[in-house]
Parts: sequence; structure tokens; C-alpha cells
Amino acid sequence: MSDNYLLKMYQKAAKLPRGRRLFSIMFSRKAPYFGTIKPLIAELRPDYCKVTFKKRRAVENHIGTVHVIAICNAMEAAMGALAEASIPKHLRWIPKGMDVRYTAKATSDITAIAEVAPGAWENGPELPVTVTAYRDDGTVVVEGTIHLWVTEKPARE
Repeated sequence: MSDNYLLKMYQKAAKLPRGRRLFSIMFSRKAPYFGTIKPLIAELRPDYCKVTFKKRRAVENHIGTVHVIAICNAMEAAMGALAEASIPKHLRWIPKGMDVRYTAKATSDITAIAEVAPGAWENGPELPVTVTAYRDDGTVVVEGTIHLWVTEKPARE
């Protein structure tokens, strides 16, 4: 088991019935806006996170597809879980920006994946996190990058 607090919580929860759902609710309470899509953190490991959410009326746009902002919310949730589960203890992160491209209509439930290369956390003050969202049939509906500032944690007095 990992020594990272978020990974430990996830790994413990994943062993319980509906544990991933419970973990996802707790995670969404940390950043309440994530809760608007009712995400499920389906997989979490260092440098990788997969989040899913259901297509339902509350996340649809005027043409009946999943609204891209709901999809970006899922991609940011995946990035946030990945970052907290992966970053070395002496570093901290904050989002700097997000670049996305809409590539297809989002007509089904959505899977959002965030990932970085192993060892990427030590490469400098900016870290690009690849984010991709898929329909149920595997079609990419949104792809992009979330840019993070990565800095040393300040010394505690």
C-alpha cells in the first residue's frame, strides 16, 4: 500500500462494497463543484486517474448532449485526484490553465482520464497533465491539457 494519504484512502475504500462511490462523494466534498456531475473515481494510482459520470438531464446542454463544461469538470476532478495521489510530499500544485478541444458529440455517459509520465513531478515549475474524455463507445469527445504550477512547499516555522 502507498504512503500517500489519498491513495491509502482510495485503496481502503475500494475494498468495501460501494467503497469507490463513498470515496468519490468524500473527494467531491473537498471541492464541492465536482459534486455537480456526481463523479465516480473508478481508478486512481500514481500519475493516473479515471473518473466516470452519467449522462443525465442535469449535465446536458440545449441539444441533449453532455455539456462540455460538465466534461471539463470531470477532467479537472481526475487531474486533482491524480495530483494529490502523485505529487512528492515536498511539493505543492495549483492549476495554471486548461486547453481543450471538442472532438465529438458527447451522447452517452462519460469517462475522463488524466495522466502524466512517471517522474514528471520533478521536471520543473510547470507540469502539463494530459486529459481526455470518452463516450461509452470509446470515441474521444474532449481532449486537452491542464497546466499546473509545481513549487516547493514553504518551510514551516
